[in-house]
Amino acid sequence: MQTQGRLLSGVRVLDLTRVLAGPYCGMLLADMGADVIKVENPSGGDDSRSMGPFLGKGDDRQSAYYINFNRSKTGCTLNLKKPEAKEIFKKMVRKSDIVIENYRPGTMEKFGLGYDTLKEINPGIIYGCVSGFGHTGPYSRRAGYDIIGQAMGGLMSTTGWPGGEPTRTGTPMGDVLGGLNLTIGVLAALHRKQVTGLGEKVDVALVDSVVSAMTNITMIYLAEGRIPQRIGNRYESTYPYDSFSAKDGSVIIGAGNDKLYALLCDVMKKPEMKTDARFTSIEDRVAHHCELKKIIDSWTANYEIDKIVSLLNAAGVPSSPVNTLDRVVAEPQIAEYRNMFPAIEQTGIGAMKVTNNPQRLTETVSGPSKAAPLLGEDNLPVYKELLGYSESEITKLKNNGVI
Repeated sequence: MQTQGRLLSGVRVLDLTRVLAGPYCGMLLADMGADVIKVENPSGGDDSRSMGPFLGKGDDRQSAYYINFNRSKTGCTLNLKKPEAKEIFKKMVRKSDIVIENYRPGTMEKFGLGYDTLKEINPGIIYGCVSGFGHTGPYSRRAGYDIIGQAMGGLMSTTGWPGGEPTRTGTPMGDVLGGLNLTIGVLAALHRKQVTGLGEKVDVALVDSVVSAMTNITMIYLAEGRIPQRIGNRYESTYPYDSFSAKDGSVIIGAGNDKLYALLCDVMKKPEMKTDARFTSIEDRVAHHCELKKIIDSWTANYEIDKIVSLLNAAGVPSSPVNTLDRVVAEPQIAEYRNMFPAIEQTGIGAMKVTNNPQRLTETVSGPSKAAPLLGEDNLPVYKELLGYSESEITKLKNNGVI
């Protein structure tokens, strides 16, 4: 059940998570070689198994959502409401390095499987949990989802256009940030365990993760007492650093300092703008961003996206298209050279592309190593090879609703 030749080979993770934040953490660990055992309720499993988009038909119909976040993992079922299942899980903990879960705080304690219990069984266990508000504070028992994290953490208040509604980012960024922070935390705890032999509880909140990511925006308020507002695609601290309209869509120009601004003026064949008093310094350009945007838009409107990007990057000015997803998956830099959409052979589906993790390593491999498990697909190897149960005992467990 282990992936050889990868950074985390030999590390065993019990993954009790579901939907996105927790499974994303488990996916990253699995792609880096950890033996991640996805533990699901036998009655339906991870909620995301029923979330679209779907591939296949009939009995082979599967969620692409689930597959993407659970590739590279081993899969077993265990009904933690059953007393026998709790004892089985404890046996698994004795043989593992990390447990990750994203239940509402208090749920694992109700099962009798909270951190205080598990560390008595295995003092070196690393217990990683991600929830809406974390395991402390008056809101800890509240349900928390991505949109709650983005709203409570301040991200939505600064996302969108002036005068418009607060806007959730197009991807579930609260969940992704929570999953990333859980990964960072458990890996740091794993290092400590290797030094001291002791485990750790890593408690991550979606709200905290968003607040942490808001760092420089929050500093505007902490330093100036000014509440940052929705400002579209421009940047608070420099300009032009924004999206502009081309013939066939939108393009980004990031002329974030005086040198880059001067190069932009040269490309636009408007050298007089370098000495225009409204635009002389970064502070001037931020103050007069509306006038500057109109001038740049009048130039970009004459060209298609790819032409603008080519002209500006050739001159050393950062620029990119605002890509729709069809362009993203066809972009050679992303899809070919960085291999961000590798194919896996999914049971019942065949070859399908998933979204890769972003780590590229020089000495080892990081990326999808196997298909996502069908529900309970690896019950036999997990319970027979890891815990020593006989096939007849495993059959009995299944018949009794334990697995």
